[in-house]
Amino acid sequence: MNWDDDTAAEAPDAEARIVDAAAEGDDQAVEAALRPKDLSEFIGQEKVRGQLDLVLKAALKRGATADHVLLSGAPGLGKTTLSMIIAAEMNAPIRITSGPAIQHAGDLAAILSSLQEGEILFLDEIHRMSRPAEEMLYMAMEDFRVDVIVGKGPGATAIPLELPPFTLVGATTRAGLLPPPLRDRFGFTAHMEFYDPSELQRVIHRSAGLLDVEIDPAGAAEIAGRSRGTPRIANRLLRRVRDYAQVKADGVITREISEAALSVYEVDSRGLDRLDRAVLEALLKLFGGGPVGLSTLAVAVGEERETVEEVAEPFLVREGLLARTPRGRVATPAAWTHLGLVPPQAAGPGGAASGAGTGQQGLFGA
Repeated sequence: MNWDDDTAAEAPDAEARIVDAAAEGDDQAVEAALRPKDLSEFIGQEKVRGQLDLVLKAALKRGATADHVLLSGAPGLGKTTLSMIIAAEMNAPIRITSGPAIQHAGDLAAILSSLQEGEILFLDEIHRMSRPAEEMLYMAMEDFRVDVIVGKGPGATAIPLELPPFTLVGATTRAGLLPPPLRDRFGFTAHMEFYDPSELQRVIHRSAGLLDVEIDPAGAAEIAGRSRGTPRIANRLLRRVRDYAQVKADGVITREISEAALSVYEVDSRGLDRLDRAVLEALLKLFGGGPVGLSTLAVAVGEERETVEEVAEPFLVREGLLARTPRGRVATPAAWTHLGLVPPQAAGPGGAASGAGTGQQGLFGA
């Protein structure tokens, strides 16, 4: 079970979603109790885990601080957890802050000047740090010093401040926004991948044990299949299914209990929730599968354009249910199948849903 406390990159305001990968409300407190403490407990991300293990053990053998580490990937995959594991493996304290909290170079200078030798500085959403602070970080990472500017105008002077050796662990959900000079200063970079269902089942069984919940393999598999490849979502769904099992059944989570509970929370067999299905249903039923413009689609589902684009679409595209084209959004054959609908071209000769004018000929064949 691994996930992190990253928040999604400024997702638009929307109703709370059980399948949201960002940490919400009591998630952070629960996650703190469930987090693995060392690399041997960390499930999944095999390549990243193996590479990081070598980096940390080599640094310990040299008696030196570890190289700076950059972790990228979607929210909920384990970036914060890995940063804490790095500190534990290096027997070092950890300081946690975030890019949005550092708006001025002075903010960063205050943090850096108070670090202890060998300390781990975890900088979440590092791509959202201010430019002046970012430029100060270059020198701090490379030379372990910063220049503090005293005074203003022609009389301003730069006072060099030596820093103790430290390890910066940066986390980002949008690695492409990092400037190359900053990215190049990290000695080790890793991209966190989405989990496959078998890995999520192991996450769920581990979390169930820590939560003192009885769950059978079929029940864990059902939850894993609806968790969008994200450990944080898997653990959130597990807790909701646990609640259902304790109130409506004997407390044991089986496949039937998982299906019934997740039906209550409107999470379907592929992990789609109400908003996801509303987007697909509008695209298929109102617009014949598209293409349709984003603004028109947003009006049809009663949501803001940004909510549809940044909250619903990424998962639908990743699942192969929706495609973005120059002409607009288009449903794929898998979307019709998932909702149990018949594509217009398959509706029969001369039928009302013959597909004329829907723009689907190029997708399904005319």
